[in-house]
Amino acid sequence: MKLRIQGNSLRFRLARTEVACLHDNGQVEYSIVFPGGRKLRYSVTASRSAAAVSVNYDGDSLDVLLPAAVATAWAESDDITIEGSDSGLRILIEKDFQCIHK
Repeated sequence: MKLRIQGNSLRFRLARTEVACLHDNGQVEYSIVFPGGRKLRYSVTASRSAAAVSVNYDGDSLDVLLPAAVATAWAESDDITIEGSDSGLRILIEKDFQCIHK
């Protein structure tokens, strides 16, 4: 999963396997370990209790919450993007199927 932060927006790009993981397990999660041992955890989670796309930033964790029905419909369709906002922060979740890593 690629995370891009630009201006007041967050953009997550998920590979096919990550879209499948979100669909099957309800979450995709990664972390970055910085020198000194501090870690930033970031995830995209399908939540039954989420009414809209939202973000939760707490300590060293950044969690994007998607309504479960929206995440399921997106994963099962040809749609590329889920877009939302939370208190002025733009949030994009995209399928990244064109990228091929060697």
